[in-house]
Amino acid sequence: MPVYHERDVKRGGGRTVGRNYKVKRKALTGSLPTDTKLSDKMEIRLERARGGNVKARAVRVSFASLSDPKTGRTEKVRVIRVLEVPANREYARKGVIVKGAIIETSLGKAVVTSRPGQDGTVNAVLLERK
Repeated sequence: MPVYHERDVKRGGGRTVGRNYKVKRKALTGSLPTDTKLSDKMEIRLERARGGNVKARAVRVSFASLSDPKTGRTEKVRVIRVLEVPANREYARKGVIVKGAIIETSLGKAVVTSRPGQDGTVNAVLLERK
């Protein structure tokens, strides 16, 4: 479902009512945010993006690609829970994973470096090992 993302109502000058000064354009549409939730199942939805490109959106995830900066290795690990989300406190309570979220994995605490709702995958960097 497309969502119109343009601010096209002029404010100020005493004219706050009346018709819009711009018409809606297809190029200014977007989509609703994908709240990537922590779950037992993996669900990735493919959507058509602008220019005919395909965008993978992770709807539900259970694993993350965890990179260890000390060893330089990357492993696929299970995500146990969402500890903290600096962008929104409610996301941690709901189990929503976004970029910058601090998650608990089977190896330890990690910070998410990818955008799961845009990329379709959860990439993370290990902060502290268990």
